[in-house]
Amino acid sequence: MRGISAEPGYVVMQPTTLCNLACGYCYLPLRRENLRMPVAVAEAVAAGVAGFARTGRFSVVWHGGEPLAAGRDHLAALFAPFGAAVEHHVQTNATLIDDAWCEFFAERDVRVSVSVDGPRGRNGDRVDRGGKPAYDQIVRGIERLRAHDIPFSTLCVVGDPRPGVATELYDYFLALGCEVLGINVEEQEGVNTRLNSHDPAAVSAFWAELVSAWRRNPRIHLREVEWSLRYASAVLDGNADDLLPRRLDPIPTIAHDGSVVLLSPELAGFHDPRYGDFSSGNVLTTPLPEILAGAEDTLWIREFLAGIEACRGTCPYFGFCGGAHAANRYFEHGRFDVTETNHCRNSKIRLLEGVLDHARDHEATAV
Repeated sequence: MRGISAEPGYVVMQPTTLCNLACGYCYLPLRRENLRMPVAVAEAVAAGVAGFARTGRFSVVWHGGEPLAAGRDHLAALFAPFGAAVEHHVQTNATLIDDAWCEFFAERDVRVSVSVDGPRGRNGDRVDRGGKPAYDQIVRGIERLRAHDIPFSTLCVVGDPRPGVATELYDYFLALGCEVLGINVEEQEGVNTRLNSHDPAAVSAFWAELVSAWRRNPRIHLREVEWSLRYASAVLDGNADDLLPRRLDPIPTIAHDGSVVLLSPELAGFHDPRYGDFSSGNVLTTPLPEILAGAEDTLWIREFLAGIEACRGTCPYFGFCGGAHAANRYFEHGRFDVTETNHCRNSKIRLLEGVLDHARDHEATAV
């Protein structure tokens, strides 16, 4: 049975719950409230990860709300306790990025990832609090990054995965100038209760088309496709078992108040009559390594691990995905010991099928 590692590869930090946008698919419950992380929380986390950072590359991912809504001075104060031992990442909607923010990123060597869903017509869900499209603001922020020669990644949410969409998206991101592209098929989670069930053939065709577009011009890293190809190659080489870690990365998310939610950042800020607030502790009262060491004492995590074993025993795709994500299980089914989710189908099963369909069709064309 797979357990939870006591050594994370990175931590997720919530500098503020506030977001200046009101995206239609957003899962965050407190995005209209400006609950900022005290510096004491960052100090406690920095002390807790110091040992992990000494053993190799360690990342601190700032993820809100909108992290930049915390303000430069406050974000700088939150960065300070970590010193030079970690690599900072920021996931941002880019609407607040100006020359001063670019200087902030450059001075601290911050890795920037921008949330944008493709060309103007595909950003209908990305709106401000007044319901106005945020696309022009996003593009202005990206233009500032490019003007300052700051490399950036992109994260794209796709609400209608189907043939015809993938090529348009890939060509757009090529022109945008990003280094890495991640594709998230919209998920039913948090306060977003929109159903995410799609026609299986259409979703597989979307992924197959995305592979084709990437192979024609593989100038940027395509996160999901490259992982799928590594898996397929490992299967052919007989090394697929080596791809999944023996123990799960705990992915500790540190909420604005110091509470620690493991495995799924999307669970932070929610409460359930049975599971409580999903927290495994608080860094202001318990050192992070101690919280991680006792991860499996949390009720919902024990149930989740049982669900992972159920996935292992029933799903032929387990070697590829390692089991359904915790938040998707909960928000789709209300518990953690279930197996298949719509997220599995859209972003794991159909992804792998699409990659294999592309390979089959490419081989047939070559013959």
